Amino acid sequence: MLNDIKALQEEINSFSISDDEQLEAFRLEFLSRNGKVQSMFKNMGSVPKEERAEVGKAMNQVKMLAESKFEEAKAALEQKESKNLSAKDDITLTPPSYPLGSLHPLTQTLEEMKSIFFRLGFTIADGPEIEDDFHNFTALNFPPNHPARDEQDTFFIKKSDDPNIQDLVLRTHTSPVQIRLMENTEPPIRAIMPGRVYRNEAVSPKSYFLFHQVEALYIDENVSVADLKETLITFAKLMFGTDVKYRLRPGFFPFTEPSLEMDIWWGSEKDGKWLEILGSGMVDPNVFKHAGVDPEKYTGFAWGMGVERIAILRHGIDDIRTFYENDIRFLEQFN
Repeated sequence: MLNDIKALQEEINSFSISDDEQLEAFRLEFLSRNGKVQSMFKNMGSVPKEERAEVGKAMNQVKMLAESKFEEAKAALEQKESKNLSAKDDITLTPPSYPLGSLHPLTQTLEEMKSIFFRLGFTIADGPEIEDDFHNFTALNFPPNHPARDEQDTFFIKKSDDPNIQDLVLRTHTSPVQIRLMENTEPPIRAIMPGRVYRNEAVSPKSYFLFHQVEALYIDENVSVADLKETLITFAKLMFGTDVKYRLRPGFFPFTEPSLEMDIWWGSEKDGKWLEILGSGMVDPNVFKHAGVDPEKYTGFAWGMGVERIAILRHGIDDIRTFYENDIRFLEQFN
């Protein structure tokens, strides 16, 4: 792998850029989503664990080399072009326009997801990001000794040993909004709950202590697993295209029974892999009881999916931290 990286580095250094056409050719060959640099990162999974630190460092250096060469060549061409122009050449020319800002890629992805669910008949519900223990855990059927209640998994705002005092946490999912909605709304209910959530996780290419979720809740008489499956499959096709490759498999969550997880095939047919995008299931009767809904009359389904995970799939991004670095070179690609 290191030999391949070195060869790519030499190829970047030897690439000649003398005009705009060659500059674009360089970008497409090395820096585009399907370029050689991005393709190199996709092979990281095949590198032995003991070599990943060294290989990762070398890969980042090559990426920085390509980006630096591109920006330097672009600046040089722009400077050359400006020297060749003069106001006396044509004073009727319109002045150059300044670049406009655009929505963050996570916001763009969230807006597209919301648009799809609007088409499927869902409304939007919202709730607080600081939650009490009842709405974040107890009402969702989490047992008292569940690992999610530990400080190594959850950010506690207030924690007390007194059973009469509720703990306060930064919500670990947007599921508490479902409870609050059921407490205050008579079924039928069909709504999504987008928002920020927080978990005490180590930062890595695949995890972050802050991320965004879109959860959903549908309650009515005679809602079935078939309704859940059809909704999930429809969403996947509208988001990723009708030829998307997906699978549904059994899962386990304290607040749903039965539970399903959905995976999307990420990458080429030969070198791709399954990537989980959501967990779902039929709402557990205990959750209905906590929220004041009659489980003998109503059934329903719920799910939760990560916006970052969807954006990663849509744009071929391999590191979740990229969304939070505010690197203008990254953000400009989504104008």
